[in-house]
Amino acid sequence: MTSLRYLHLDVFAATLGGGNHLGVVIGAGDWSAEAMQRFARWTALVETTFLLPPSDPRASYRVRIFTPHKEIPFAGHPSIGSAHAALECGLAQPHDGLLWQECGAGVLPIRVEGNGTSRELLLQSPGERVLGTGRDAHPLLAATLAGIELGVLPPALVDGGRRWWLAEVADEASLRAWRPDHAAIAALAQASDSMGLCAFARSGHPDYQLVVRAFPAGVGIVEDPASGAANGLIAAYIVHAEPHGALARGYQVSQGREIGHDAQLLVHIDDNAIWVGGRSHTVIDGTLQWAP
Repeated sequence: MTSLRYLHLDVFAATLGGGNHLGVVIGAGDWSAEAMQRFARWTALVETTFLLPPSDPRASYRVRIFTPHKEIPFAGHPSIGSAHAALECGLAQPHDGLLWQECGAGVLPIRVEGNGTSRELLLQSPGERVLGTGRDAHPLLAATLAGIELGVLPPALVDGGRRWWLAEVADEASLRAWRPDHAAIAALAQASDSMGLCAFARSGHPDYQLVVRAFPAGVGIVEDPASGAANGLIAAYIVHAEPHGALARGYQVSQGREIGHDAQLLVHIDDNAIWVGGRSHTVIDGTLQWAP
């Protein structure tokens, strides 16, 4: 048996328990990829991460990210949660307000704002490419969007670390009440080699300006309570389409309420980058007993 430190986090939570689960293993440097995958399969969390010493001298730490089925190079909430764990465990300290995370997508900056329970961590989105727009961008898209009135921006397939279909819905109430055809989303995801569909709607609520629902059927998840990478793509798409619009300098996102969560994500947009993040909370800090 190996004894390692293990943290279970609540990432992007607006209220306690409202965010996305993340398991973080500290010190598994001698574990093989197969051993990490076996543990991630056992946790059955959307993602489990392993914090390791960096191999790149520019990096503050290295992270490997596993779903229950495979290792992935990058994801939003595992990156924010892993940065939180690195700070909580004293594995890294910010320099000039930044941590540098080494992962399968390269060495990425994470902005550290504030301290303690009010600390906010924001990941710089790795950029995006719009691969197609409009209802006719794919033969299966119209069926996927059946039963919902679309908003101002046309649907789009966007690639940036992860590939998502994005669709603006006409209003917040319609998006929150929508019961999408999950089989249609899964078929679209498989046919387009994408994560699935991420739908969003603008809101006049004082606490948030965008509502998001993410359906990552491409990785076997019905609905995600908090989606960092997908929100980065939404922000990039909005800025690309509306560079002088009301959301072009940043906004707050509400996600997950339709599945019993309450997540809040922050989007900061400056002249050179889009930053997506929020707060993380350590719910469990304990010792992992495991035979790798």
